[in-house]
Amino acid sequence: MKRKTERETRFEAGVAGLAMPDSLRRIERATVGRDWPRMDYILAVTVGALLVIGMMMVYSATFDLVNQTKGQPAWYLVRQALWLLLGLALLLALARLDYAHLHRISIPLMGVMALLLILVLFFGQERYGATRAFANGSLQPSELTKLAVVIYIADWLASKGDKIRDVSYGLIPFGVLVGGIGGLIVLEPDLSTAALVVATAVTMFFLAGAEWKQLIAGGGIAALTFGALMMNSANAKQRIADFILMLQDPEKAGWQVQQAFVSIGSGGVFGRGLGAGRLKLGYLPLPHTDSIFAVIGEETGLIGCLVVVALFAMLAYRGYKIAAQAPDVFGALLAAGATSWLVFEAAFNVAAMTGLVPFTGIPLPFISYGGSALVSAMGAVGVLLSVSRGTRKRARQGSATNDFGRRDGRPRLSRARSR
Repeated sequence: MKRKTERETRFEAGVAGLAMPDSLRRIERATVGRDWPRMDYILAVTVGALLVIGMMMVYSATFDLVNQTKGQPAWYLVRQALWLLLGLALLLALARLDYAHLHRISIPLMGVMALLLILVLFFGQERYGATRAFANGSLQPSELTKLAVVIYIADWLASKGDKIRDVSYGLIPFGVLVGGIGGLIVLEPDLSTAALVVATAVTMFFLAGAEWKQLIAGGGIAALTFGALMMNSANAKQRIADFILMLQDPEKAGWQVQQAFVSIGSGGVFGRGLGAGRLKLGYLPLPHTDSIFAVIGEETGLIGCLVVVALFAMLAYRGYKIAAQAPDVFGALLAAGATSWLVFEAAFNVAAMTGLVPFTGIPLPFISYGGSALVSAMGAVGVLLSVSRGTRKRARQGSATNDFGRRDGRPRLSRARSR
């Protein structure tokens, strides 16, 4: 074999140096053997699109009114942007955190939220007939409680394992836990948020392997309880009466529903154009929060409404896919709970604006104006991204997935990969 000359050796070394500079070599050596799992970027882009739409619509829904009252057309937009930055910080922190560590803070976090729910009843500020917020309405403990409930219930269910099928270990303590938190929210009063929290928790309970008999019994008790609460709430009774009247004669629907119908219907297919909506100017109640979907319908038309619904459908698909592929039960329940909460909330809001359910005060996630609601929703996305990173990191340890479709009474989540 012909030996390389000194000149040839120097030439090859020079080429290698050009191809791989020292800085890149140091990076390569530093990352050898490390696993840097990527998060679910499709989910991240989907939520980013919803946030962009939200910022545009908050400004569009408020700039006329605020310009007349405060002389600052971007007043709401600036405040929403500040909350968005805080929510983004929480999202990134949770996305980078290994979700397995969340079980360590589940009990303290739930304790803090329960304390805030109690304190707001005594020291909170009354807004729209309910005492539910601090700091001029910016901080609502019930909104932050949604994230705490998902983390706590996921940890509690994962720790119980198959014992949740035993009534004394499963249904009864679960009912006490969820009923206690829901009851504190009802006292504000905020029946719609309490119903959302209960619906999310029950979904997680079902996915963890609860038997149908337990679900039917628990659902019956919850329905009777909420029915009794509604009958003792003048506001809730009025909304139900308006809804029943609307089903009998749509022209006799309540004022809020009528204005939502007119707003969405007047947009047609392509809408009046951003900022050109008319119903938001003193006709549509709370156009920047509860009724923002109606503003979307008027200004962007059917196309805009379908885009928003499609984005939430994509969020649901990616979220439940992350849950199905999670490496353990805790991660699966976290992802399923966070996804269910966001999807239920969006569905309730859209359904109320289109007359499918009684009018509620539930905001549209990522789009409606509101500090604590936006921060908590972005925190839920951070949890989802963390679970997706954990799934990719542990993918080589096994290919089993969680089965959400079992109907034989066995757990619907794989216990073989519990944390």
